[in-house]
Amino acid sequence: MQNELSKFVKDRRKLLGLTQEELAEKAGVGLRFIRDLEQGKKTLRMDKVNQVLALFGHKLLPANQKK
Repeated sequence: MQNELSKFVKDRRKLLGLTQEELAEKAGVGLRFIRDLEQGKKTLRMDKVNQVLALFGHKLLPANQKK
């Protein structure tokens, strides 16, 4: 199940013409992590998510919960 974060990462990766493998290498994370992230895995390490988002000039921030 995709969520906003997984969709954002996948869309940005494709926009830059990167494979999952290339994104993993550039971000310094494993390929499995990228796959889990893009598939919307519910439990991911925030530090690794921020490593990936940093490539796109973004980072995780607190947000209000949707009701």
